[in-house]
Amino acid sequence: MGVTCVCQLPLAEGKSVQQTIDILHKKLEQLGAVKQGSFTVDCETYHATGNASGQPTKLLYVMHNSETPLSCLALFEGGPCLTADGNFDVLMIKLKSHFQNAKGHKVESRGSRYRYCDFLIKVGAVTMSSSARGISVEVEYCPCVVPGDCWNLMKEFMQSFLGPSIPELPSVFSSKPEGLYAPVDCVDTMTQYLELFGRVRKQQVLPGTTR
Repeated sequence: MGVTCVCQLPLAEGKSVQQTIDILHKKLEQLGAVKQGSFTVDCETYHATGNASGQPTKLLYVMHNSETPLSCLALFEGGPCLTADGNFDVLMIKLKSHFQNAKGHKVESRGSRYRYCDFLIKVGAVTMSSSARGISVEVEYCPCVVPGDCWNLMKEFMQSFLGPSIPELPSVFSSKPEGLYAPVDCVDTMTQYLELFGRVRKQQVLPGTTR
């Protein structure tokens, strides 16, 4: 896996989520990008039960990515995180006396994958409780695993179809002890999705977007 940036795309003026996605698809196809199937990223939230210490309850996020169907990621709020077998959800059911699923908090991004030369682009509609909450855009530069070596190139490419909406450098890269020259891994990508999902949870339901 290469260096990956995940960002939220604002809606085009006067357009719905799906209309904005269609506009972005058209821009990518005009660039010469080729559609290559679909993708899904989702996140279930659990909260610890039986906290007798009076401390705030920590949340546990269990995330799945269709790019890695045999595994999932479990991230505690504020760390740590672990990569687990794909049926980790079954274990969480058995641990229900310790972790309760936060009903209605599942967030999902689902959409199309595009390939353009060495770039992989994924544009997804972000939904929660069957209502569209926004648009995610994931851009991966496949040949490189060091953000400091390719970020300017990625910015230039993203500007070609996102225009002024290009994101800043993801904080997950700059916060590492080695900075921009630490190799990336799948946790970096999922952490960015988790941050995006956290933002959309706080948003109001967009008008006319119930599926």
